[in-house]
Amino acid sequence: MRKTLVLLLGLAVLAALAVPALGLGGGDGRKVLQANVLSPVIEPYTGPANPVRGVAGGGLPWEIDSGSANLRANGRLHVRVNGLVLARRAPVPADRRGTMPFTQLGAIVSCLTTTNGMATTANVSTELFDVTPRGDGHLDTSVALPSPCFAPIVFVTSPTGQWFAVTGR
Repeated sequence: MRKTLVLLLGLAVLAALAVPALGLGGGDGRKVLQANVLSPVIEPYTGPANPVRGVAGGGLPWEIDSGSANLRANGRLHVRVNGLVLARRAPVPADRRGTMPFTQLGAIVSCLTTTNGMATTANVSTELFDVTPRGDGHLDTSVALPSPCFAPIVFVTSPTGQWFAVTGR
């Protein structure tokens, strides 16, 4: 009787430990990407000549004070930028240097994935988010990630999809 009770208690403990593990599949909230550094677009990546994963760079050099991107397996995305502005050396009128010429920005999550058994790139765009003239803004949203989503990259983009900052350094 005592052995049966100990066995049942042991099985109950194992079951209690196993239940949370069942939720750890591909669609959970685990971190897929935590980038505490975003880098601005610089030459030779400005313009369409040298796109990254099919995403063209903004047409001018940019600079950023700080930025971060957090992507979770369930598609939850948080992006923050501070001081994302036209580079102070950009070939534009002096009064536009060091400013954000847009009132909204977007983001793109780029994944390496497969389509019909072939390696492909999937770029998933977000809705636009507000940004100040000083280049400060944040986005908190969800995106539909492809499966699989290998080597994700997060771009901060213009409203029309050219990138101004990207995860990395």
